[in-house]
Amino acid sequence: MLKTLLSILFIYLFIFLGYLSKHIFKEKIDTKTLTIMSVYFLQPFVTVWGLSSAKLSIEHFYVSFVYWGIIFVLLLPTLWMGRLLFEDPKERAIFSIAGFVGNTGNIGILLGITLMGEESILYTTLINIANVVVVYTLGVYVYSRGSFSVKASLWNIVKIPIIPSAIVAIVLNLSNIVIEGAILEFLKMGAYAGIVMQLFLLGSFLETVRVREVRLSLIKSVLGMKFLIIPFATALILYFTTLPLYVQGVLLMEMMVPLAVANLNLSSLYDCRPKDVTTLILLSTVLFVPLLFALDALLQAYYIAPSTN
Repeated sequence: MLKTLLSILFIYLFIFLGYLSKHIFKEKIDTKTLTIMSVYFLQPFVTVWGLSSAKLSIEHFYVSFVYWGIIFVLLLPTLWMGRLLFEDPKERAIFSIAGFVGNTGNIGILLGITLMGEESILYTTLINIANVVVVYTLGVYVYSRGSFSVKASLWNIVKIPIIPSAIVAIVLNLSNIVIEGAILEFLKMGAYAGIVMQLFLLGSFLETVRVREVRLSLIKSVLGMKFLIIPFATALILYFTTLPLYVQGVLLMEMMVPLAVANLNLSSLYDCRPKDVTTLILLSTVLFVPLLFALDALLQAYYIAPSTN
């Protein structure tokens, strides 16, 4: 557990650098420009490189389909709840989608290795692929609807280059076309730059955030959805499946990870209260630290130990 906490701490030191740069240089650091650079130019590198790092097979993708199924089952009532709770379309959009856009990559894969062993890497990688699809289809649409029409929101999905990049990478992987040498190093450099840019961007937004400016109702609703409703509903759904307990544990863990920085990318890109979203990302990350111990105990007692007997 200490190793996990230290790993997360060092990763998020880049957030502090982003915060420091914005604090020192103020308006000279343009967060909108950083967002465009990240979404349209660097995140495709992260996607392609990640999908080139492990061999995939068709039968493995059932985990991704289960993940999508859970998202769709829970998303419909969440959209309905959003209409009841919030009149502001931007707050409604944040409540409806933020809890489902979790940090399944930087934090999820690392947690899987630490809490459930290296056997989890295959499953966490596939769940991260599924999450990328959710983020850049449903995520783009819902965040866009906070400011744009239905037609414009659908067009925004088409314009995002990450999904086409992921499709190309998956086809290459399944076709046994290996990316190596200078090309792989090129993708790796772009991917690392994209990861750092994401964390740097979050830090720069944090400098402008004042927690008291965010409506308490939005904070309670989003964090309650993320850490109470979604985990309990996920566990209930998984109980009625035939998935091995170990795989169920991986899925439950991934549904509980903090809000992803991708929420910030999309809210900033489509002018959907990015400062509020930044605050929610920060609070979810802080709140997740004490929850780690409860999650670890649950996984060890129910999802891991019985499956090894």
